[in-house]
Amino acid sequence: MLSELNKNQIIQNFQLQQTVDYHQETIRRVAHIPRKSLRKASVLIGFVERRTGLNIIFTRRAQHLKHHPGQISFPGGKYENSDRSLLQTALRETYEEVGIQEREITVFGQMPELITISHFKVTPFLAFVAPDYNTNIDLNEVDEVFEVPASVVLDRHKLHSERFRVRNDSHRVFGLSYEHYFIWGMTAQIIHALQNHIIHS
Repeated sequence: MLSELNKNQIIQNFQLQQTVDYHQETIRRVAHIPRKSLRKASVLIGFVERRTGLNIIFTRRAQHLKHHPGQISFPGGKYENSDRSLLQTALRETYEEVGIQEREITVFGQMPELITISHFKVTPFLAFVAPDYNTNIDLNEVDEVFEVPASVVLDRHKLHSERFRVRNDSHRVFGLSYEHYFIWGMTAQIIHALQNHIIHS
């Protein structure tokens, strides 16, 4: 059962399986974007062990941001030339946005890059975050940090999708509701691929 997933099972399920790509219908809407125009970015999918089970950390982006204002996302951001790697980008941005320090994060996996309509290619990294982490939110970037049970995030029955047509092409958009939050867009695309990678039954 999803509610009984633990740290070791998550790591084993992720590392022992072939990497799963993103849904073909969700990436058609970015097929027209020139690859040379893409900027690199990365996000951190942070699992946290709680007494009630595993949770995953999310942020709600600030309303005034140019890209995806108010949307629910994983901590992360764009690659800077001073970053040693895309992993360094994810760790730096997580600290800058929400104050979680690198020493509180243990990375165990990486997903394929995902191209977005805002001309980024985003690489997600999976990690475990110390349960006693502290936050220091940069309100210029983030309005809120919160956790969602992994049993909700990884439940295929809770992730819904809608199909629509644009210029004779079929597209698909995913969405997941939890309490008063609605997760969609790039974050929901990543969740769909994560479900297919970790949950095999």
